[in-house]
Amino acid sequence: MTRQQIHVMAGAILDDQGRVLVTRRPDHAHQGGRWEFPGGKLEPGETPEQGLARELAEELGISIGTSRPLIRVHHDYGDRHILLDVYRVQTYSGHPAGLEGQPLAWLAPEAMDPARFPAADRPIISALRLPPLLLITGADPRDPANFLARLRRAIQDGIRLIQLRAHALDDRAYHELAAQAYPLCDAAGARLILNRDPAAVASCPRHGLHLRAQTLAALDQRPGVSGDWVSASCHTAAELTRAAALGLDYALLSPVEPTTTHPDARPLGWTRFQELIEPIPLPVYALGGLGPADLATAFRHGAQGIAAISGLSPAAVDGG
Repeated sequence: MTRQQIHVMAGAILDDQGRVLVTRRPDHAHQGGRWEFPGGKLEPGETPEQGLARELAEELGISIGTSRPLIRVHHDYGDRHILLDVYRVQTYSGHPAGLEGQPLAWLAPEAMDPARFPAADRPIISALRLPPLLLITGADPRDPANFLARLRRAIQDGIRLIQLRAHALDDRAYHELAAQAYPLCDAAGARLILNRDPAAVASCPRHGLHLRAQTLAALDQRPGVSGDWVSASCHTAAELTRAAALGLDYALLSPVEPTTTHPDARPLGWTRFQELIEPIPLPVYALGGLGPADLATAFRHGAQGIAAISGLSPAAVDGG
């Protein structure tokens, strides 16, 4: 039997409350009874944008205004291979209705239960929960007062995902800094991700863990506790594959452009970045020599967004 290869377009349609429209598959269909993001098969000769516009008009009666790529997910169901090409629909005209009799619901990404969605859709939920900008802390963490002041400014500037990188600190000092940073982040709805060996920060307050490449290679299962967001630093296809195999929530791939922190590292460039992340069913941030001005380029090449140290620090953003 020939296995089907199916290219599916899907839309993550947001309302003004940040909720996303989902529809329920018919019970008799493949993955029947599960919730999904609306869309359908790309027809021969259509561009992705054309296919998505047609499907949303047919299924929901809406016309797309503005949209951008969110994530591409390859998934093998055994009898069929699905390429799920997902766009984030930011504006549209019309009032969504189930024109094919399908039930509709508006859900906040945090309220989505991945078990009630097809397996191919689950990375989309992670992509919707993650912001486009990820700040990796820099400056001098050995000056906690100044460090925390810069962190407050970053949060005020709208940063909602923060990796606490402070390799110069010993475990005790790192723990103390994390204990001060966590309430600042938590109160603002920002996530604090600890870049440290998981065993060393087992009792630290946090929203998640970040794994260095060496730690990723040594693990045989996903670390952390329920509710942790877990990510990893990756530089190769093998490391990205390992991150996916361990069931991590997202990855960082670097360096995309030349950097001052790793001047000897050969930059990937955007074409190679896109090639490496294409088969990986995880949101992936682009890292290395980048800043907010690179976001549109990052989206076009399949990235979840931009991760940066100096490029997202308050001083860099403010121009001071």
